[in-house]
Amino acid sequence: MQFTWTYSGSEQRKVRTFLQAHGVSHRMFSQMKHNGGAILKNDKQVYTSDYLDDGDQVTIIMPTEKSNDLVVADYKPLTIIFENEHWLVVDKPYGLTTVPGHADRLHTLVNQVKGHLEEIKAEDLVPHVVTRLDRDTSGIVLLAKHRFAHAVMDQQLQEHTVEKFYVAYVSGILSEDHGDIHAPIGRMDDDFIKREVRDDGKPSRTEYWVERRYDDGGVQPMTRVKVQLHTGRTHQIRVHFQNIGHPLVGDNLYGGPRWYGLKRQALHAYHMKFYDPFIEAYREFNTTLPEDLKGLHDLT
Repeated sequence: MQFTWTYSGSEQRKVRTFLQAHGVSHRMFSQMKHNGGAILKNDKQVYTSDYLDDGDQVTIIMPTEKSNDLVVADYKPLTIIFENEHWLVVDKPYGLTTVPGHADRLHTLVNQVKGHLEEIKAEDLVPHVVTRLDRDTSGIVLLAKHRFAHAVMDQQLQEHTVEKFYVAYVSGILSEDHGDIHAPIGRMDDDFIKREVRDDGKPSRTEYWVERRYDDGGVQPMTRVKVQLHTGRTHQIRVHFQNIGHPLVGDNLYGGPRWYGLKRQALHAYHMKFYDPFIEAYREFNTTLPEDLKGLHDLT
């Protein structure tokens, strides 16, 4: 896969500096150097230390990413929201792990994406997960279809410019219509899975807006909230609401009540917006509630 830009400037600029400004990382320079890639200036191979003049065209040729035999293809169909040569946006169901691990190495979302890439005869066969969700959280997951797209999005994630919204049902009645939770999160001592708010944790921020309070007679006391993640810590939304005394409905790991037969935490990633440098514009995606959460939504 290759990408081309034109340099425009009154002063000479190094090839490396120009490409870094377009998202080419040190790791990508190394991959091009050692795995059969190339950097061209006006169709002739150059070094990163060479200089550009106004109007020069610069092309990077990325080596093909061959299949990783450790990741087994799973050909179960995906629910695809959007796909092109750079991105794959899917609606992940709850109960599906995003990446292979000790608990499941054969039937994760990554395994399914690899199966999809094989079926469409994609050139690059290594799925790059940009955003991930907990196994029992449903909703939008963004994957990059090549390493350059992944590098560009990784930078946006570090800068917290990817917009992510969730709908959550939390136990109890939140008194304030809007809240902004700033509380550091880290792994709980002697527990590989659970996280907690702790002084030595990583800075974490979760903002929410109340959409409905279920405080009428005949329904369990809970609150539906729109949640925006400003950081992306493991279990962040679940930990933050537990910490303020309102664990998510269905979240057995963090003490949430299993109301209305819910078999997982009531959390769905319904909206994502990010800047796509390949079209120099923003992309925005939305998805509807899955059936189990529609049952909560429609309570009267």
